[in-house]
Order: sequence, then C-alpha cells, then structure tokens
Amino acid sequence: MTTLEDFTKFYNTTLLGDLKALEQERRKIAFKLTCVIVTVLSIVGVCLLIWRIRNVIIPALIAPAVLCVLAGVVVCHFMTKGYVARFKSLVIGKIVHFIDENLDYNADECIDKTTFMLSKIFTTKPNRYKGDDLVWGKTGATEIKFSEIKAEHESGSGKNRRRYTIFKGLFFIGDFNKHFTCETVVLPDTAEKLFGHFGQKLQSMNIFRGELIKLEDPEFEDHFVVYGDDQIQARYILSTSLMERIVEFRKKTGRKIYLSFVGSKVFVAVSYTKSLFEPRLFRTLLDFEPVREYFEDLQLAIGIVDDLNLNTRIWSKQ
Repeated sequence: MTTLEDFTKFYNTTLLGDLKALEQERRKIAFKLTCVIVTVLSIVGVCLLIWRIRNVIIPALIAPAVLCVLAGVVVCHFMTKGYVARFKSLVIGKIVHFIDENLDYNADECIDKTTFMLSKIFTTKPNRYKGDDLVWGKTGATEIKFSEIKAEHESGSGKNRRRYTIFKGLFFIGDFNKHFTCETVVLPDTAEKLFGHFGQKLQSMNIFRGELIKLEDPEFEDHFVVYGDDQIQARYILSTSLMERIVEFRKKTGRKIYLSFVGSKVFVAVSYTKSLFEPRLFRTLLDFEPVREYFEDLQLAIGIVDDLNLNTRIWSKQ
C-alpha cells in the first residue's frame, strides 16, 4: 500500500512542476470568471432594482436577466473545459498511475447505468444519470473498475416537479473470483437505529428486496442490514472475516457504505456529497491539502481490494 509519505515525495518531485504551470493558467481563468460573474450579477441586479422601483414585474426585464444568466453559465463552462481536462490528465491521471501503474484512467467516462442497476443495490431506476473519472484495470490478481456517479430520479413537471438523489459518490466493481447463484445486498442499517425492534419488522417487510438475512455478528448488524435470496449462500459469502473487514472499512471511511455480491462481482458504493476530482478554480493549486485529498480518495477506492481481501483466492471460479 502506497503511504502518504511516498505520495509527498511524488508530489514534490513529479507533480509540483505541472501544478506550477497549471497555477498560472488557473489565475488567468479565475480572473476572467470573476469578470463574467460580476457582469452577470450587475445586469441581474439592475433588472431587480428597476423591478423594485416600479414595484411590478416587467416582462421585458425577465428575458434579458434569464438570458444573461444562461449565457454566463455557458461562457464559464467553455472557459474552464480545457483547463479541467488538462488538470485531470496531468494530476489525477498521474496520481492513479502512481498508486498502481497497471490501472488506466479516463476523465470523461464512467460506469454505465445498466451496470449500476445490475448491482441490485438501488431499486429505483435513475432517469438523470452522469459520472466521470473512470479508473479500470487489474490490481494484483483482481480486475477492478470504479468511477464517480450521480444518479437521480425526477418526476412530475412544473410546480410539481420533484428530484431526489438516489446515489452520489464512488461506485466500485471488483472481481470476487466466485460465481454466485444467489444475490446478496448489504445496506446501511438505518431503520433499526431509528426504530429499534420495530425497525427490524420494517426491514423484514421490505418487498423490494429478498429475504432479510440474520447473521451472528452483532457489530456488523449494528452497521448493516443484509438481504438475499439464499440464506445459506449469503452466510457463506459473508464470512466472519469478511464481515469484520466490511465493518473496518465502514469505520475507516466514516461514510455510508453499500455492497452487493452478484454474479462473480462485488459492487461497493461509497456515498459522498462533494465532487471528488474536480480542480478548485478559486483556490491555489500549490496548496498540498487538496492534492492530498485527491490521493486519499483514490487510495480509498483502489484500496477496497486490500480492505476486502479480494486478492486472496480462497475459491476457484465455477
């Protein structure tokens, strides 16, 4: 496992030169963005001032204000697009290869929606789906793939339009080296934490899942609830050592963790509220702290192989 000390040396010897060059570009773009934002806010402010003075909504002012905001968004996007692409190639791509040179990286791709739904972790099908920063390849003996994903469901229209986030964060797929005839899903245990014994009843009545799987690990069941369509195979998959590793991984991340075992794959979803690998346009690139965060988030995802002990081939694939 690559250490933070190793990465600090890599940062100083390899990344810092690229970051200094990108910093000059960032400053120019930040200045231009500030000009665009100030201009847009000024125009919108003038429209609001006229509306306030006249105390009536003037249709002739609405269209220019809306168009100005939309134009500002489009201009900002095109001004930053090339810079973001260069940043990800020179910084994020190099960090991925530093952690494991056998892995590949594509800033514009992500795990597709069909694969996302095949995990059986989330039962609601998203109708708004996007992602980026796809990493794939073989680490040790294990084929992996992960990317950032934002999956949402939108319903209704007009004033009745509703949108909620199904999942936002890192979505990981790893080869488990065993073909399962059952499907086992491990979810954060929120119902029992909130409602106690009644929460257990709610879990057992979940009609969108398989059977509720009861396990003999109190600490694991304090964090997770398990559903599956085969009690015996689910317990076979979730061995005592694997449950311990999942609990430790949950403590390590401090985030909501979702897992499933389907086909011959293990799927892991780690919830985040922030966008993970985007450059900060109004913050210097020469600060080590944000670059360290990129490294730690990538290390966490790639390290799932070690955290779940996927390279130990205790089964032969059938």
